[in-house]
Amino acid sequence: MTALNKGKRFGQKKAFKLEEIWRIRIRLEIENKLEQLVLFNLAIESKLRACDLIKLKVRDISSASLVQSRAMIVQQKTYKEVQFEITPKNQQCMSQWIYIKNLSSPDFLFPSPRKRGQHICYHYYANIVKNWVSTLGLDITHYGTHFLRRTKASLIYAKTKNLRAIQLLLGHSKLQSTIEYLGVEIEDALSLSESTET
Repeated sequence: MTALNKGKRFGQKKAFKLEEIWRIRIRLEIENKLEQLVLFNLAIESKLRACDLIKLKVRDISSASLVQSRAMIVQQKTYKEVQFEITPKNQQCMSQWIYIKNLSSPDFLFPSPRKRGQHICYHYYANIVKNWVSTLGLDITHYGTHFLRRTKASLIYAKTKNLRAIQLLLGHSKLQSTIEYLGVEIEDALSLSESTET
C-alpha cells in the first residue's frame, strides 16, 4: 500500500531571497502585470496569511482615496490586530491599480475576475504564486503561498536578529512560535557551520 503523502515535503517552506524578489518585481513591471505586482509586493510587505491578504478591502489600506503608509487589520486566524507597512513605491502601484479598476472603499482590493462582488479565491492566488516560483526556475514543491509571509520576516531576522520585532509584525502571541516559525535556531546553527573552516 502506497502512503498518500509519499514524496511530499514537510516542515517549513522556503522564503524568497532578496535577488529573487527583485527578479519577480522587474519581470512583472516589464510585463505590465499591475495586479500581480501589487499582490506580490503586498504579500511580502504585509506579512499576512493568504486568507487575510486576499480579503483585503480598499478601505483597509486607504483613507480619503489615499493609500496609507501603514495599515491595520484583524487576523482571521487569531482575531488579533496586526499592523503592516506599505512602501511608497507600492503605495503608488496600489493607487494606480485602484484607479484603473475603479475600486471604491468597500470593494475588495483584489476582486474576483469571475464572481462580481467577491475577492479572488485561494486557488487563483496559489496558481499565481506557482507561476512566480516557476519563472525563477525554482522547484514549486519547496514553496507555497505562506512562504511570502515568511520572506520579509526572514530578511528582517537575518539583518537584525530581533525576534521580538518579528513577533509583533507577524502577530504571534508567543516568542517561541516566532522562533519555530522562522526556524532560526537551525538556520543560525547551519550558518555557523558553513562559516567555520575545517
